[in-house]
Formats: sequence, C-alpha cells, structure tokens
Amino acid sequence: MSYRLILGSAEGTGRPAASIIHRIRKLNQRALAPVSVVVPCFQCAHTIAQAVSSVASQKFRPAEVLLVDDGSGDGTLAQLKAIALQYPPGWIKVLAMPGNRGPAAARNWGWTHATQPWVAFLDADDSWHPHKLRLQMEAVNDDPRIALIAHDMNVQARYALAPALCYPIECRISRRGFSLFRRSFPTASIMLRRDVPFRFDENRRRAEDFLLWAQILLSGHRCARLNQVLASWHKPPFGAGGLSGDLTAMYLAAVDVRNTLHKQGLLSTGQLYAAHVMGLARHLRRCLRKWIRHG
Repeated sequence: MSYRLILGSAEGTGRPAASIIHRIRKLNQRALAPVSVVVPCFQCAHTIAQAVSSVASQKFRPAEVLLVDDGSGDGTLAQLKAIALQYPPGWIKVLAMPGNRGPAAARNWGWTHATQPWVAFLDADDSWHPHKLRLQMEAVNDDPRIALIAHDMNVQARYALAPALCYPIECRISRRGFSLFRRSFPTASIMLRRDVPFRFDENRRRAEDFLLWAQILLSGHRCARLNQVLASWHKPPFGAGGLSGDLTAMYLAAVDVRNTLHKQGLLSTGQLYAAHVMGLARHLRRCLRKWIRHG
C-alpha cells in the first residue's frame, strides 16, 4: 500500500515542482469543477450560510450545489431559497423533500438530481477548506481509476481560519481490507463518481455513510485518501448532539453495518470478528474522550 505524490515541494523550498504547477494550471483553466455538491438540510438555518460560503470559496469552484431540505418545517427552506439568490443564477438548486426522511434519503435525492460526473457531500453544519476540490480533482485527474477519494477532517471553531496545507501532499490508495475500519472516511471529505452502483441505505438513520463507503471499497472500487485536513467539523463528530451524538447508538449501528457487510459477502468471518474488535476499541476511546471532556 504505497503513497503516491500529488503535490510536493521542490528541494525543501516549499515551491511546487514545475511539472506539477503545469498540471494544476491546466486543471484550473476549466471554469468550474465537474462536481455536484449535495448538502442535506434539516433545521439548519443558522449554519447553512457558512457551509455554502465554504463551497463558494473553493479555488476550483464546483459546477453546482444542491441544497436538499429534509422536511425541516421551521423556515429552513425559505432560508435556502434566500441563500440561492445570493449566488449566480442556477448555481444553487434548492430541492424540497415531501417530509423528513433522514440524511440518507436527502443525500440520495440530491445525488439523483446531480448533473456532474463527480458528487461531493457536505453537511449543513460543516465547512470545506478552500483547496479541497482543487486537490481532489488533481488527484483523480492524475489517477482516473479512482472512484472515491477522501481526506482528513479536524474540529475547530466555526469562524477559525482554515488549517495550513502540509507538504508534501500525497494520495494514498486504500487497500480492500481494513482501511475503512482502521480509519474512518468522514462524509464531508468524500468525493465519488456519480455512477458508482451503490446508494445510501434510506432505512438507516445512523452509520448509513459508513455502510456505503464500505460497500464501494470492499466491492473492489479504487478508493484513495489525501493526507490533508480539507474540511472541518464545528463540533466534535461524536458525543456532541445530533444523530451522531449518542455514542452507544452509533456503536450498535456500526456493529449492524459490519454484520450486513458479512451477510453481503463483502467481509469474511475472520474479517468480521477483527473489525468488531477494532470497532469496540474505537468506541471505548470515544467514550473515554467524552467522559474527560464533560467530566
């Protein structure tokens, strides 16, 4: 499982090599990145503007943004329409679900309406680094076999500056084995091909993203990860409210996902037990961090 250089520094000076610069300039000559950004929205009127702003601030701006109101019923839909008017006509598309069906259904609804060959996901209370799409598009342009590409995320204050890029910038190809179980693929980090033959399981309210990434990886699609923090949570991703706030429920949902993957023939019995052990260890660490944080 080797690392592949995407963007490095020349002789330690911090300046990208000339050939890399040429590829980036050629990529950036396109007016817009061929990406549809899907944002599920549920009662998020106070956070969605900043999330959209982080998309609009991309150095390689996506072709379209789909804001999917998941039956909020609190004025969020009106806020989404007002935000859309602040940007070029047609760049933001506002979609309204007939009722509250959960983030999996909202993401699938946006995915169905996406027009670009790549789809990226962002949650309404998270934000992106300005170089996220530029670096991800550079990676998939360099390796067209990639079907899904992720990166690291951090937790920081909502209006803090984006973290600095760390050179060299590298892209690691994930093995089909335990890559996903050793290190999560955060949803706001994901960019994938629109035509991958999987979708979010709409019967799940937790760990539906984990199941989807695992199905894509374990079925043999080429997945990769950049060694950069290119998106931010503005609250701890676990144990801080919302659907992911209940650590025990999230742990049990992840157990069910692993059992489902075993039933689908994507995990062997040995891999299943090993994944359960790693999952339990991760759950105990999260519980310990929550206990320390809240006393």
